[in-house]
Parts: sequence; structure tokens; C-alpha cells
Amino acid sequence: MAAVPAPLAPYVTSVVAYDVRSGAPGTHRGLPSGSLTLVLPVGDPLDVGWSGAPQSRARHWSTLAGLSSRAAQIHHGGTQVGVQLALSPAGARALLGVPAAALAGEIVELPDVVPALAHLPEQLAETPAARRAGVVLRALARVGRSELRPRADVGLALAQLTRGVPVGAVAEEVGLSRRHLTTLVRAECGLAPKELQRVSRLEASRDALRAGRRLADVAAACGYADQAHLTRDWTALAGCTPTTWLREEFPFVQDLGGGVGAESGP
Repeated sequence: MAAVPAPLAPYVTSVVAYDVRSGAPGTHRGLPSGSLTLVLPVGDPLDVGWSGAPQSRARHWSTLAGLSSRAAQIHHGGTQVGVQLALSPAGARALLGVPAAALAGEIVELPDVVPALAHLPEQLAETPAARRAGVVLRALARVGRSELRPRADVGLALAQLTRGVPVGAVAEEVGLSRRHLTTLVRAECGLAPKELQRVSRLEASRDALRAGRRLADVAAACGYADQAHLTRDWTALAGCTPTTWLREEFPFVQDLGGGVGAESGP
């Protein structure tokens, strides 16, 4: 994962220049999260669509996916190369010039939103791998307008909700009724507060599982009632159990530190 310059840190939560060569065609599962996903492939266009919606599948030289409570499916021929960024809802406004809600549930091409970045796929194809992440970050910084931010109370509410603070507590902190908070949060990011919390919790549990923590420990640390609750949420949002995801992403799951433990059913 590449370092994000401080001025972009509130807007770009991660940037990765990836080069994955599995040697065989397959499907990668893009899990729901509290961030928008920008992917700029190199070599071959990205073949992507929403899980359960085959009509959404298309091949793009850049993809921008808004917040969603369902997984994406990326089809590949055994090699995946490019740059992937996660953008915060605030980053949608500051770097793309639109509220995240305008892209919720959508997969579009980057020039459809920011025509000034239409050159990026071709530029990346001509750039050495080690410099690609920097090229994308500098391009975003050039078109960004940091004064385009969500209103302050909504920005604070989004940050607190993604950290798992209860909706009632967030509403009280920002001085809004729950109904008004729900309206403003949905208008900003496209998800209701509870839905945003749910995908953010899934994202946190994904990171913990990737670090090799056991299922029961992950469930407790991420705010699930128990391991069965974690498994139910994963099945509903990701379309698979966490153990299935680990086996798909890490075929040698036993190499993860400590293993993941037995999976309990719903």
C-alpha cells in the first residue's frame, strides 16, 4: 500500500498498486465498504459488475463504484494489474466534485464524472509500476477542490457512524433528530445510517480476518452480537461466509497467523 500525502489523507483512505498473477481465470469478490472504489487497470480492462445483477457487467479502463450494500464481482483471466484507491464520502466531493450519493449503487467510468482525468488510463499504461500510484494521486490533487466538503455536522456524523457509534448517540452529538440525520446522511452518501454502519462493520471485520484473527475474536472486536451474527451479516452483504471468502482470497488460509477458527452457522 502506497503512502497518501497529508493533504489527500481525509479523502483517500488507501491506495494500492497491485500486480496479482494467479495463473488461471477466476472471479474476485469486491466486498461492500464505507468507501468509494476507484480502479485503474493496466494491460486489460476491468471486467466487473454487481453480484446478482449480470446486466451490470461490463469492461472498463477505469471504474468508479459508489457505496453499496452488495458485493461486486471482478472477472479476470489470471492476471490483475493496476491501481486501486478507496475514497471517503468527503473525497467524493473534494476530488470528484459530486456527493457520494450521486454514485451510490453505481459502477461508472471515471471520465463520466471527471472528464479532466480521462487521460489517466493511457498515462498509467506508459508509467513504470512503481510510479503509478503517485501519478494517480497527483492527478486527483490537481483536479481536487478541498473547499467542497459535506456540511460540518454531516461530515462528523459520517465519521462517527463508520466508527460504529450508535445512531442515537450520533444524532445527539450533532444536534439532529434521528429522522433528520437519516435524511441528511442518505442524501450525502446514498446509504441510511444503519446501512452505512453495517457495511463499515463488515469492512472492519474483513481487515481483522485478513490479519489472521479468529472468527470469534473478530465478532467481539467489531461489535457483532456473536460469531453467528457475523456469519449472517457476511452472507447477506458479501454473498458468502467469512470462511469462504478467506478460502477464495487466501487459498493457503492456514498460513494466516493463528488461523480463523471454526465457523458457526446462522
